[in-house]
Amino acid sequence: MATDPASTSAPTPRSIAGRAALYYVAALLLLGGMFFLPAGTLDYWQAWLYLAILFGLMTVLGAYLIRYEPAVLERRLRTRETEMAQQRIIRFSLVLFLVAFLIPGLDRRYGWSAVPPAVVVAADVVIVAGYLLFARVLLANRFASRVIEVAPEQTLATTGPYAVVRHPMYVAMLAIWLASPIALGSWWSFLPMLGILPVIVLRIRNEEAVLARDLAGYRAYMAGVRYRLLPGVW
Repeated sequence: MATDPASTSAPTPRSIAGRAALYYVAALLLLGGMFFLPAGTLDYWQAWLYLAILFGLMTVLGAYLIRYEPAVLERRLRTRETEMAQQRIIRFSLVLFLVAFLIPGLDRRYGWSAVPPAVVVAADVVIVAGYLLFARVLLANRFASRVIEVAPEQTLATTGPYAVVRHPMYVAMLAIWLASPIALGSWWSFLPMLGILPVIVLRIRNEEAVLARDLAGYRAYMAGVRYRLLPGVW
């Protein structure tokens, strides 16, 4: 009996879980190395708390998606952009993140910053709030891929956070990214992290051009939901 080639090549929940586990371990090792090696010590409580919160939340959300929404998780694991403009944006953003996440360890080693513990904890609370919004966005839009693409069967998300702004995913990620330097105890790291703001603006502008071109109903949605990130501002 003949088999459908598409069915045999489609990712299974088990293969998706395996890829997710590899990404998880790689991210943990990478971030841990970026924090503790420049710091020259493991006595860096801000980094330990940051990693515990971030990867604890990732574990809970990942387990939920593997069990109930593996297709959503598979889309979040994609990294290969097809739009040339997005490829350039991603390359530049990687440089920003590299600088922003290496500085806190150096800051810890040389004592450049003196961020009060209460402020560090407050930044961690912002990160938790941002991640909860991120999870809510995934539930509202099961086609929220990591890369800019429109799936053949994709439908337009207009409910939940999408009824307030057009790009709630970026709102969530900006909350996490901008709070991260403070959560890691570094004022200086916050400066390069601010560079992510124009990067997100450029990414959104290109993404909206793609969605308006390829996703049915998106132009009408843009007319109905006026603001991209922050109501009353942009």
